[in-house]
Amino acid sequence: MALTPEQIKKDFKKRGATFSDWARENGYRPQEVIRVVNGFNKANRGKGHEIAVKLGLKEHPNGNQ
Repeated sequence: MALTPEQIKKDFKKRGATFSDWARENGYRPQEVIRVVNGFNKANRGKGHEIAVKLGLKEHPNGNQ
C-alpha cells in the first residue's frame, strides 16, 4: 500500500533523516526528490515515478517493491 507524502515526511522526521541525504544516497538530485514529495512533480513517469516508487509514494508497477 502506498504511503502519503505526510507519512513519508513524518517517517523521515522521526528518523532524523533528510530528503537531501536520501536523494544523494540513491543517486538523485535533492530538488527532484523534494518536488515529488511536495507534489510539484506528479511522478507519472521517468525519474519522478522512480523516486515515488522508492519512497513508497506509489506502488511498484509489478506489485513488488
